[in-house]
Amino acid sequence: METKTSQCTVSLQRLDPNQHGQVKYASSFVDEAIEQVWLDGTDLHITHHSSNGDARIISQVERLIERFSKGDFGFKEHILYERKGPMPYKGDIIEELVANKTIKVLDAGLFLFREPFSSLMRFFDYSFVTKIAHAFGAKEETYPAVIHLTTLDKTNHFTSFPEHLHFLSHLREDLDVIEAFSQSIRDSGGWKPEAELDLNRNMPKPKFAMNPSTCYHCYEGLQGENLEGDGIIATAVAKCHRYESHNHGDFGRLLDFSMREVIFVGKPEFVRENRLKAVEHLKQLAEEWELDCVIENANDPFFTNDFQVKASFQRNQEMKYEMRLTIPHINKSIACSSVNFHSTAFGTAFDIRTGKRPATTGCLGFGIERWVFAFLAQYGLEEELWPVHFREQYRAWQSKSI
Repeated sequence: METKTSQCTVSLQRLDPNQHGQVKYASSFVDEAIEQVWLDGTDLHITHHSSNGDARIISQVERLIERFSKGDFGFKEHILYERKGPMPYKGDIIEELVANKTIKVLDAGLFLFREPFSSLMRFFDYSFVTKIAHAFGAKEETYPAVIHLTTLDKTNHFTSFPEHLHFLSHLREDLDVIEAFSQSIRDSGGWKPEAELDLNRNMPKPKFAMNPSTCYHCYEGLQGENLEGDGIIATAVAKCHRYESHNHGDFGRLLDFSMREVIFVGKPEFVRENRLKAVEHLKQLAEEWELDCVIENANDPFFTNDFQVKASFQRNQEMKYEMRLTIPHINKSIACSSVNFHSTAFGTAFDIRTGKRPATTGCLGFGIERWVFAFLAQYGLEEELWPVHFREQYRAWQSKSI
C-alpha cells in the first residue's frame, strides 16, 4: 500500500534564531521518509511519507531542538570585514546554467560542469594558487579522493559529522560471491536501485571513505614527524564528498566538490600569524574582484549531542572565520572560504611535533564550485558585466591556457 505524502510543522520559537538554520539542516537526517524541509519564520515545515504519521518525525525534531537548546553557551558574533558590491545580475543563475546546458544535474548536489563554468573553476583555482598559496611559499601536494577510516577517526570526524560519511567498499574476494552478484544483475535485466542486496554477505567491512576534507591527508602524511624550524605550509586541491541529504537542494551544497586548501602546520605563533595573513588575502581578493561579501566568525555544523559545547567554543575562541558571498536572487549568503585554527588537536592526534610539543595546525579553504556559483550569481554570464580586474585576469589566463 502506497503511503501518502503529508506535512507537519514544528515551532522553533524557543531557540535562538541563529540556530534555526542548524535545526533545519539536521532535521533532514531524522527519518528516511522525509521528502522536504523548509523554514517559514519560526516554523519548521516537513513533508514526508512516513507510515507512522507525524508523531515520530515531530518527536525526532523535538530531540534536535532539545539538543540545540541545552545550556546557555552564547554564540559570539564578530564581523571582521564587510563589503558591498554592485551585483548587476539578479536572476536565478542555476536555472540559467541548467537551461543553457552549462551544468547538468545528475542527482541532488551532483553536477556535471561544462564551459564556461568548467573554465571558471580552473581559473579560480589558478588564482587562489598564484595570488595566495604562492604568497605563503606553499608547497604543492597531491592527495587521493579516498581516506582511511582510521585517519578519519583521529580527526574526530565520526563523532562530529557522522551524517556526512560516504563509505567505500567492494565485493568480497570470493569467486562464488562475485559470480552470484554478476548473475543477479544479469537476471534482473541490469542494475535496479530498488533491488535487495545482502551487503553483509557480499561486501567486507569498509576500510576507506570518500575524503570529506582536503587537509586531513596533509596531517596523515606528516604522522610521526618532528618538524624543523617554525613549520611548513602546503597547498592541495582535492575532490571532497559530504552527504547532506535534502540539504543538497540548498544553493551551493554539493555532494561532490573541489576544495583548494593552504595548510599551516608548526609552532603556535607561526600558524596564528599566517592565519591572520590569510584573512588579509581574502579581503584583498574581495576588493580586487568587487565582491559583495562578509568575513565573520562561525562554527562548523556539528551534528552530535555536544553541538552547543563545540560550536560555542569555536565561536568564542574565534577558531573559524568564514568568507560569505551574497547570492542576490535568494537574498542570502553562502560560505565560500573558511580560515580555521585547530590548536594542537591534529598535531596531538597524528603525533606531529615541533620540538617536544605537539604541532599547531590551521588552514585556509576555498570551495571552488561555490566561488564560481557565487560570482556568477552576482555578475552573470556576460563578461562585459564582470569587474574590470577580474575580466582582464580571466582573459589573460585564457590566452596562456590555450
